[in-house]
This record gives sequence, C-alpha cells and structure tokens, in this order.
Amino acid sequence: MYPDKFHLTKEQNRCFAKKNLVRLVFTNSRFEGVNTILPQTQTIIDGMSAAGVSIDDSNVIVQLKRGWQYVIREDKALSLKIGQNINLLVARYDSLDPGSFRTGSVTVELGNDKGEWKPQEVDFFNNLMQKDTSVTDKAMTLMYHNVRKYWLNISTLFYLNTFSYLIFVY
Repeated sequence: MYPDKFHLTKEQNRCFAKKNLVRLVFTNSRFEGVNTILPQTQTIIDGMSAAGVSIDDSNVIVQLKRGWQYVIREDKALSLKIGQNINLLVARYDSLDPGSFRTGSVTVELGNDKGEWKPQEVDFFNNLMQKDTSVTDKAMTLMYHNVRKYWLNISTLFYLNTFSYLIFVY
C-alpha cells in the first residue's frame, strides 16, 4: 500500500494545477505523440498558433487544456460520468464517439456463452472506491490499471481522471 505523503486541500490542489497548467498539458501531449517544446505549448495555450506545429497537434493541446480546466473546476467526486465528460473534451477529435463507453456490439467475443457483456471498468472503479486504503494507493492503482490497459490517448484520459480524484478527495 502507498501511504499518503502529502495532505493538500482541494484549493491547494487546484492552485497547483492552475499554476502548472502548461507543464501538465505539455506532459500529457507527449503521451499523445505531440512533439512540441514547452514554449510552443505555452503559445498554443495562450490562443495563438506556433510555428512548426501542425493543426492536429495544436488541437490535441487545446483539448488537453480544456480537459485540465474541466478537472480544475469540477467540484464533484470522480465518477464514471465525470470520466465520460473528460473523455468528451479530450477525445473530441480522436474518438468515433467521444464521451461514450464502448459497447459489446463488436465482432470480437467478449461475453459469456449467451453473448452477454458487461463493462468490467464499472465494477473495477466501484470496488476500488470502496476499498479501505489511502487516497494515494487508490490513485496509483487507478492510474496503473488504466495506463496498462489502454493505448496512449486513453492513458492521458485516465491521467486526468486520477488527478481529478486527487483534487476532490483532499
């Protein structure tokens, strides 16, 4: 188990995220394969275009900025609905159906012999939130589970979800 090392208030967490917004977006954009330097990221966050940065990469940075702003402003506990809202913002131009969970209507056999399929993420999330462990342990478990399970852009989404959890809990 990971013990809680810091005990920041919600406002201290929000202040940290606001103060480090450019660095947080820059770091997350690297997960997405965006190759900008920190000053270019700052320029894009400030609403201008940066020389040598494609429109697609600029869109990724802008959507990550909007995702972080949502996480900073959100005042409710992390839930699957909030995760969907974050996905709606961050994956707006990268997903076929941003803000929605995948369904079982795919050609890969995912269910039992009756063809039933239940998203395991709902159970995993609910069970994790009910565990009697530290906030840090829950956040690390959530992050590790989701980064291992999903591809790059989903990893960024769950990084935001994990930080959202940390902001609300403290």
